[in-house]
Amino acid sequence: MESAQTMPVNAHAGVDSLADFCASHRRLFVLTGAGISTASGIPDYRDHDGQWKHPQPVDYRDFVRSAAARRRYWARSLVGWRRFVRARPNAAHRALSELEQAGHVACLVTQNVDDLHRRAGHRRVIDLHGRLAGVVCLGCGSRFTRAAVQMQLVLRNPRFQPADVAHAPDGDAHLGEADYSDFTVPDCAGCGGMLKPDVVFFGENVPGERVASAGAALEAADAMLVIGSSLMVFSGYRFARRAVEQGKRIAAINLGRTRADEHLCLKVSAPCVDVLVELQAALGAGSASR
Repeated sequence: MESAQTMPVNAHAGVDSLADFCASHRRLFVLTGAGISTASGIPDYRDHDGQWKHPQPVDYRDFVRSAAARRRYWARSLVGWRRFVRARPNAAHRALSELEQAGHVACLVTQNVDDLHRRAGHRRVIDLHGRLAGVVCLGCGSRFTRAAVQMQLVLRNPRFQPADVAHAPDGDAHLGEADYSDFTVPDCAGCGGMLKPDVVFFGENVPGERVASAGAALEAADAMLVIGSSLMVFSGYRFARRAVEQGKRIAAINLGRTRADEHLCLKVSAPCVDVLVELQAALGAGSASR
């Protein structure tokens, strides 16, 4: 595949080429990552070189094996959820939704757990890593809303008021030297089992049916567009590899390095909001054009 044409950090400079790419490939398989939600106030994980900005999130094995790890996770989540739940779709989400409605997006697969794509109006979304608004019991499989679990966390830990708070990605929070030893984590109301956010943790496998659905969508697509993802996590990178195997072209909008840079035919290094708003206008997508 040809080397990527990398556009500078200037949305306008790359929009014409990206619009040509979209016009030439009418059925796009779109994969989004944390970079599309930063304008909504949700921090991302990695820097421009694809390295961690924050300590790596909780590992699935640690969560299920260690009560201390679960107390730490839920204590930080109790604080981080308050800001996370207030996030709203930004102009990038809305522009991408308009592009879907105009027929440019055949399927949207997101690595994000914030549900902002649906709230922006997207109809065909595969939440690869789940949604943070849900909680599942690992014992009986019962499901609960995160709002209900948040209420239980607050009621059981009324004196948990950490002073040093820095917000982290996906509803997490850095709590400095907070003491989690007395933090109480609620159990399943039905069976007393262990509660876990209904999202895919690091070290946990993405459910096979999601991978299969996304793979089928990629097979039916004309090309792949990566938005706001470094693709450093294999769950997303696997689709870039499949696109290459299928001879499909891949373009990307991302500030910084991606794991698939060598396979890109076009890369626009600019904020997702700037690029997608201009791309929507360039393609004549939106209520003003209908």
